[in-house]
Amino acid sequence: MLNQIVANAPQFLLIAVRCFALIQTTPLLSSRGIPRAAKIALAGCVAYLMFPYSYSEGWNVESYSLNYVFVLIGEGMLGVITGFYINMIFAAFSSAGQFFSLQMGFSAAEAYDSLSQVENPIMGQYLNLAAMIIFLQVKGFQRIFMQGIMNSFQAINAFTLLSAKENFMKFMLSGLTDLFFDAMLISLPMIAALFLVHVSMGILSKAAPQMNLLSEGLPITILISFFLLTSLMPVMADYFTRVFGTAFVRLDSLLSKISAVRL
Repeated sequence: MLNQIVANAPQFLLIAVRCFALIQTTPLLSSRGIPRAAKIALAGCVAYLMFPYSYSEGWNVESYSLNYVFVLIGEGMLGVITGFYINMIFAAFSSAGQFFSLQMGFSAAEAYDSLSQVENPIMGQYLNLAAMIIFLQVKGFQRIFMQGIMNSFQAINAFTLLSAKENFMKFMLSGLTDLFFDAMLISLPMIAALFLVHVSMGILSKAAPQMNLLSEGLPITILISFFLLTSLMPVMADYFTRVFGTAFVRLDSLLSKISAVRL
């Protein structure tokens, strides 16, 4: 196997570049806390496993020529696109936390989120962390590397990226639409419940003007919010699992559609 890899080093480099680009843009694996050497080693290990199943007709170019450089860049773009799509899935959970952080009273409590690597409210970080744990539980990374990458190598290459750019654009735009839809669907129960809490507080403030809502309403809102989160977490976990399953099905459907067009 090693002799075959050495004899076909340009093809192995193309596989490794796509795997490394995916690792650099995938949540958790793209964290700065993971050493660069570990990411390169992981990309090399995945490329080693995928090498026997990853030959593509688009790689029939002169080794280390200008055309080869363009193919190398295209393979890196395919890895970035796949990782960006996975990031969009997790962005739905962070956005859901941002939607009801204002009503909950935690909108000003923002900190650096090591998972998404952006400034994120506490509730966005909480849902993002819960989604990452569920993603690990449903073996999401195994499906990405062992199923998604293998299917992508068999279906698309750098030249397919240009010929099927309309399919890719529709796929990414629909992913952005699903992002906001999923975020709103996750946060809707919390937003509706907190809206009723604020309406009740307003009625109480009219009935008893001497009531200090700043000192009493905010703790009550936070306590009710945590109670609702605790009660809704099993339902949210089931919905997170369905979101991940739907995302992988949509990705497989795109690869199958592009592969059918090529045939």
